Amino acid sequence: MWLFRMAGIRMVLVPTGGIGGPTEVLIAGLQVLSLRVKCKLMGTSNGIKGVISVAVQIGDRIRLGRKLAGLSLRNLADKAAVSAQAISKYERGLDIPSSPVLLRLARALGVKPEFFFRPEPLFALIPAYRKRARLKKKELEAVSARIQEWLERYLELEYLASAQVKFDRPAVGSTRAESLDEMEEAAVTVRQEWDLGLDPIQNLMELLEDRGIRVGLVEGFPHFDACAFWADGVPVIAVKKDLPGDRQRFNLAHELAHLLFPEPGNPAGEAIAHRFAGAFLVPAQAVYQELGRRRQSLGYRELYLLKHKYGLSMQGWIARARDLNIISPERARYLFQDFRRQGWHKREPGKQLPPEEPKRMERLALRAVAEGLISSSRAAELLGKSMEEFRYQMMEEYGEPTTDLYN
Repeated sequence: MWLFRMAGIRMVLVPTGGIGGPTEVLIAGLQVLSLRVKCKLMGTSNGIKGVISVAVQIGDRIRLGRKLAGLSLRNLADKAAVSAQAISKYERGLDIPSSPVLLRLARALGVKPEFFFRPEPLFALIPAYRKRARLKKKELEAVSARIQEWLERYLELEYLASAQVKFDRPAVGSTRAESLDEMEEAAVTVRQEWDLGLDPIQNLMELLEDRGIRVGLVEGFPHFDACAFWADGVPVIAVKKDLPGDRQRFNLAHELAHLLFPEPGNPAGEAIAHRFAGAFLVPAQAVYQELGRRRQSLGYRELYLLKHKYGLSMQGWIARARDLNIISPERARYLFQDFRRQGWHKREPGKQLPPEEPKRMERLALRAVAEGLISSSRAAELLGKSMEEFRYQMMEEYGEPTTDLYN
């Protein structure tokens, strides 16, 4: 709790039976700090920079939590039984909430009190590609806040476990993508440099993590699927939870294109990223091997089997066959229209491809616990879980846990 040390206030930890776990942290010195902030804002004491920085830090976290929850000032005020004017002052760093108020804010926002005292992040999220968003402003703010909060926890775990990794960036042939044909070549180059050959990629999420891309699942909205960011040179891809596996994999490959290539100088940026995604998941040579060089049509059962072999959707295979001139544009259009008539454009027929899950962050947490660097309760917090959820997951996935795991 460096915030309070900087302000010259002793911190007291008080166990409670509160939010999300058996123990929570109450800061007994908050009322004193709040009074001190008011005095310093009036210029009646020394050390104004340190304490005001504490107030601003907590205010920034309250604002981030509000955006995470998608709440307006008035909505949060109603849920926390605090006036909107008071919350506005907190967010602007003009005052600091007392301990009881902070606990009510935590409950209203669905976060632990520790959330408000995390150090200020040392990164800025820069979108890898700017496009028109169909999200409303409040939805976009909520998604961005969720990504930032998750990435803060991820990078802190990397630091604790001394496990920072660099992005294994392929030397693709062009620094700016201008044509669809270039994407076919770029996809082959990336596969060659990452030693993938022509075989299906069994777990794309794990591959990207191994190559230095931080991948996370976030709660999204109907018009949000995925996005890519740079955080001070660290590549990041965030994908919406609970997507079918084929759609998730295509989104991951699509966002990889945005990380590898700057924003195109033409309006066809999304089409270019789409082309890269299809070519990366199934290179042209693999498509020719599976479908042949020329076809009159494609069978649905055939497409279903290929989907489960390569992790590319049935509609993705139709697009690949069209792009490589294996079927005519007219036949592709007919197949797409038939998918829409059957209602398959949203949920394809047959058994769904299961989604992948990122595992590196969890491995880092367990590594830090095993090395005695953090407690299990701290690991649960950094993974965004309650202690009960953490214990249950360990028991479900790994059997009866050892006593040491929870010391």
